[in-house]
Amino acid sequence: MREPEAVVRKQDDGELRWFAGGGVHRWLATSDETAGSFLLFEDSIEGGKATPLHSHPTAESLYVLEGSIVLHMDGVDHPLGVGSFATAPAGVPHAFMVTSDSARLLFLHTPGPAECEAFYRQASTPLASTRDVDFSVVRAAAEQTGGMTLIGPPPFAAPS
Repeated sequence: MREPEAVVRKQDDGELRWFAGGGVHRWLATSDETAGSFLLFEDSIEGGKATPLHSHPTAESLYVLEGSIVLHMDGVDHPLGVGSFATAPAGVPHAFMVTSDSARLLFLHTPGPAECEAFYRQASTPLASTRDVDFSVVRAAAEQTGGMTLIGPPPFAAPS
């Protein structure tokens, strides 16, 4: 088994990618670097973004660095602000919607198998390219990599 690499990234380090579901990812530790033990990235998101209801084959944890979201997990909506933390165990359906003007979230997948990283990479492009939200790209990446299972549309009421 391969050993994890030593990883040191400063505040503005890390690969920047535009995620087709909306948001800019800053990759902090990849599955490859951690030998699959975890995947860690920061997501900078505009207000109003809502994810489809989905699950992952591994646990996904999130920590709110800036802004606020509502997290839908196991059929319950949880308003979360700065300093809030949540974990969706493997296979547990969840979704979130940004309720502030913008938000920054830290995401941790444990373990961090290659499928999860492959999903995020296939559903994103280097930041310099397009910034169009396109859930068909997200769906195709999910189906081809197994890193996410789309369950349904966002479970949130449309903003009035």
